[in-house]
Amino acid sequence: MKLISQEFLHNIAPQLDLLNTLGGGVAQPQVRVHKREQGVVIRVSAPSVQPETFHVVLNNNRLDVFAEYRHAPEDQLVAPLFVQTFELPSELDLTRIDAEHEGHELRVRIPYQDPSTNRREINIRRR
Repeated sequence: MKLISQEFLHNIAPQLDLLNTLGGGVAQPQVRVHKREQGVVIRVSAPSVQPETFHVVLNNNRLDVFAEYRHAPEDQLVAPLFVQTFELPSELDLTRIDAEHEGHELRVRIPYQDPSTNRREINIRRR
């Protein structure tokens, strides 16, 4: 006999994360960074976090991945569930970042730049 159903656990997990956050803690997603031949893949696994609460924000070479909690979609009060910041190296092509959520995992793909695009000859002015 099951005392606690799977549905109950799934429904209460965000509230537990919120209580932890409001109490001074943060939710702890599992974050993995994989270097591939084509680029870098950042994987964020947070089973209790709904896909629509994730945000990925690029500011210069800084990438912020975070999730927020709202009791209802129209609520103005927002509590951060977690925040993860990545300082991105210059060899990544920041114009081609791609993110998708599947299952309980957010994947952010950042390809490497083509090395030939960084090289150019500078014209020399004469006076």
